Amino acid sequence: MVAYEPMRLPLAALALSSVLVATSAFADEAVAEKKHEKHEYGPKPFHYALPFQLRPAITWNVLRSDTSYGFFQAPNGDKGSTLVTSLLFGYKVTEELQPFVRIAYASHSPPVGDRAGALSNPVVGITYGIKPSDDLRVAAILGVTAPIGQGGGDVPSKETVAQQGANATRSAMDGALFLPNDLAFIPGVSAAYVAHGLTVQGELTYVQLMRVRGLGDRAKAVLTSGLHVGYFVIPQLSVGVELRHQRFLTTPIAVERVPTARDNTTFALGLRGHFQLGDRFWLRPGVSFTMPIDQPLSDAKLKVVQLDVPFVF
Repeated sequence: MVAYEPMRLPLAALALSSVLVATSAFADEAVAEKKHEKHEYGPKPFHYALPFQLRPAITWNVLRSDTSYGFFQAPNGDKGSTLVTSLLFGYKVTEELQPFVRIAYASHSPPVGDRAGALSNPVVGITYGIKPSDDLRVAAILGVTAPIGQGGGDVPSKETVAQQGANATRSAMDGALFLPNDLAFIPGVSAAYVAHGLTVQGELTYVQLMRVRGLGDRAKAVLTSGLHVGYFVIPQLSVGVELRHQRFLTTPIAVERVPTARDNTTFALGLRGHFQLGDRFWLRPGVSFTMPIDQPLSDAKLKVVQLDVPFVF
């Protein structure tokens, strides 16, 4: 027994140091978790699978580049394409309020004729987001467009066709950006359930359009809606599916001529990465593939590949 007495002190010291290390680790983890509570995109405690084209149901500081490439087919079999790139910047002035601005550019290659490009109407607005519970996020937006995009007026031009191609490529969900003759007021609301790696989000938006340049429909009303379901397969990767629907509530001239143009329904599926670049910086690139479900977009055999790159800070 005497031979083992010298070992008791080192063993006691080792046990005490293990306890201190474990306590320190738990304390550091608690501090990190508390730190991430102030940032919605932190790995603890909030996993949000960002939609591909629907609006986020949260407020955030973001610079977001979103590019959609659509390719289609004319009735005679000739093929064309449209490339639409948009840039959005949003900044939280409080935890609930986030002003934003967005603009897009479309490059359209018709089946016959020269390529044309057009700058969209800019949209400015504000998002108000709340957290009714740990698992629920609700956000309301109010936006307005300035009718200064290219391709306006009574005489159709190559820029006008480019705007129309951009609207189709974006599933007709962003029509207010691509109607350069119209001033638009855009109220909307979205809600998301976020828990256990699962995100289920719904969205509803009303768009009131008023023509301020040239002749045509003096007013149009549009309702857009969408559903997104995303799931984290690992912390760095989520998969998602999205259903989008656009409907004219009024009957503009275009719908009188082509009744199937009243509604557009599209379906998308894709992947999104979630990479932390620093204490408060995240890169969340997503790629998705979109197909129309009904006419008139299905008649054109439209297919769209989207690359969405939000930088969150």
